[in-house]
Amino acid sequence: MTDHRCFAPRGLEAFAAAYPGGPAAVRHRLHDHPLFAQEALAQLAERLPESHVEHSFGNLAVDQDPAGVRRAAMPVGEIVRTIDDNGCWMVLKKVDVDPAYAALIDACLGELAPVTEPRTGACRRREAFIFLSSPNSVTPFHMDPEHNILLQIAGTKTMRVYPAGDLSIVPAEVHEAFHRGGRHRNMRHDPAFDAKAQDHRLAPGDAVYVPVKAPHWVQNGPTRSVSFSITWRSDESDGEARLHRVNQRLRRVGWTPAAPGENRAADAAKVTAHRVAKSATATARRLLGRERERSAY
Repeated sequence: MTDHRCFAPRGLEAFAAAYPGGPAAVRHRLHDHPLFAQEALAQLAERLPESHVEHSFGNLAVDQDPAGVRRAAMPVGEIVRTIDDNGCWMVLKKVDVDPAYAALIDACLGELAPVTEPRTGACRRREAFIFLSSPNSVTPFHMDPEHNILLQIAGTKTMRVYPAGDLSIVPAEVHEAFHRGGRHRNMRHDPAFDAKAQDHRLAPGDAVYVPVKAPHWVQNGPTRSVSFSITWRSDESDGEARLHRVNQRLRRVGWTPAAPGENRAADAAKVTAHRVAKSATATARRLLGRERERSAY
């Protein structure tokens, strides 16, 4: 009987040992999947909403100034079809709006569930991304708010991953601004950070788990690269985000809040207070909306 599992046998052992806080090398079985054929990806780019497709030239610095990023003047389908030599980098965002890719991410997360659910609860806000890049492209230094496994489909790349929560790499104020929104994802990189990093060299069939907000950057190899990223949120990622939002508000009124993890009782109180406040605000808005509807008659 054909084995249709997403991950290779014993491919999740390192993931199970590291989750949720540490990076881990993983093995997968999707590198020959027809959904990742070049023409299939070109057609996907053409039918996705414009807001789900981001692209630029890939000759970027590790700590690239967003103002210096340039885009190619080509249709998105053409960028995919000529990615081998057009010098571009592209991400297809939230491809799970397409039923075929949604089924694939669900299958992958189903295999991860025996590890993830007992530790961080149900996987929420499941999303899938596909990265395409020309030879030698760079994805600059940044961090993401989700748990993430990046599966290498075609070509090679090196992902350099830094410890999550190290305030000497990403200061508390940067975390807080990140959760406030409105800023570009690219961050300042100091080569001194590299002493704390792990390099994950990826070829087809390789994958890497990247913990929530573990900073990283990516160097593509000498041929075009295709990678599939499956992401999810959890109770842990939700709590971490709420902590930074509360700390940002405290800092704004003159307090110097403890960093997440320094005082677990205070952390729990902040998360609970934020949830209660957001719930009360949402309830008040619903009630106000109903009153407005009544007054309109």
